[in-house]
Amino acid sequence: MSERSGPFWDGVNGRSPMPRAAATLGWEFIDADVDNGTIRLAFHATEDFTNPTGNVLGAFLAAMLYDTVGPALLATLQPDQFQSTLEFKVSFLRPVRPGRLFGNGRVVHRVGDIAHLEASLTDADDIVIATASATARVVPLSDAETVA
Repeated sequence: MSERSGPFWDGVNGRSPMPRAAATLGWEFIDADVDNGTIRLAFHATEDFTNPTGNVLGAFLAAMLYDTVGPALLATLQPDQFQSTLEFKVSFLRPVRPGRLFGNGRVVHRVGDIAHLEASLTDADDIVIATASATARVVPLSDAETVA
């Protein structure tokens, strides 16, 4: 994958710094299948992410899912393209304690500049703890700062 370039691949391959939000989540690239539009990531949920009962706060789980669906699409794009999320929905299935979590994302369908995405977040035992679906628009990289 080191031959690919663009904001996503430059970060994965160490040619540019990891976004601070991803670093906060302990974001780790595991694998991507560009042809099939799938990605596997890992995150490290720390004690700092917990609610009063010791479970990882849902907002952090949502952020991990958000940082899975976006890269699923970003990994497939050309170097001069980026993505802008239009809609994002999360379902929380069970509580989870801090530790290593895994994000599995995929591009479900893409027509033109609109893509439908989905992701799941699993614990170390491969039990699904949360899922997400999203719709995103592919935009020119030069326009990425001006779109919502």
